[in-house]
Amino acid sequence: MGDVKLFKLNNEIAYELYGESVAIEKSLQTVIENNSENLLGISFLASEYSTGKKHAGRIDTLSIDENYSPVILEMNLQFK
Repeated sequence: MGDVKLFKLNNEIAYELYGESVAIEKSLQTVIENNSENLLGISFLASEYSTGKKHAGRIDTLSIDENYSPVILEMNLQFK
């Protein structure tokens, strides 16, 4: 499989996204969160969800599936 390319759609025209991995990662996260039901069959709950003082971290995207089980999505893009 070749490199994954991301695109922004505007009036049915696709524009390739370039830039820092952080900017593209956030853009991808937003697309997935806004379309989680259609893309993955899960219901979006929260973005950048805090794991609390004990773990002191964040879950990029928190969702639930059809059985109300938690689904955790972590966005990690790396460019060579």
